[in-house]
Amino acid sequence: MTEIKELFDLEKTIAAPLFAGKTYPWEVLDGIKEFILQLGESLSPEEFDHPEEGVWIAKDAKVFASAYIGSPCIIDHGAEVRQCAFIRGSAIVGKNAVVGNSTELKNVVLFDNVQVPHYNYVGDSVLGYKAHMGAGSITSNVKSDKTLVVIKEPGHPIETGRKKVGAMLGDRVEVGCNSVLNPGTVIGRDSNIYPTSCVRGVIPANSIYKDKDNIVAKV
Repeated sequence: MTEIKELFDLEKTIAAPLFAGKTYPWEVLDGIKEFILQLGESLSPEEFDHPEEGVWIAKDAKVFASAYIGSPCIIDHGAEVRQCAFIRGSAIVGKNAVVGNSTELKNVVLFDNVQVPHYNYVGDSVLGYKAHMGAGSITSNVKSDKTLVVIKEPGHPIETGRKKVGAMLGDRVEVGCNSVLNPGTVIGRDSNIYPTSCVRGVIPANSIYKDKDNIVAKV
């Protein structure tokens, strides 16, 4: 339930080569920065502006003047970065993605058509194709005791060796408003998370998460 092949359609991201040779999505987190810098140099200047060192923005993307774009960053075709968005760096924003007002990104891959449109924090995370985070929902990427994050796959806990791991959202995941995705949360494809949820562990694909004791399969 936690492997890259089970979560993501790699044809839906400019970052597909970043995942090559890896089994789990959190394995890409250490390489996002360097990957952006290498890929950016290969992007066509006819398609991408290069306004500052380490930043590439597709000419048909829309970036509001009040948004902050930190290096390194790639914003792909058709994406929209709205007012007061704060992209701290090491961020790949996919085609037609939406980064909304006051949303903060740090060390993330957003696949194509992802929406994080209102007051979201997404850090050390990977969001699959058409994943959507409702207003105020966030990824928590550091445990309160600062110990290393473990992915709690049932019967098979996986040591990440990392202090910072946010959430891995499979393709078309829907996260309800004001939910918190705790460090190391993995949500399978096509699952829905109820609003105001506190989520941890691994949520199967095609599920509805109502609370920790009430996770049901979609009919």
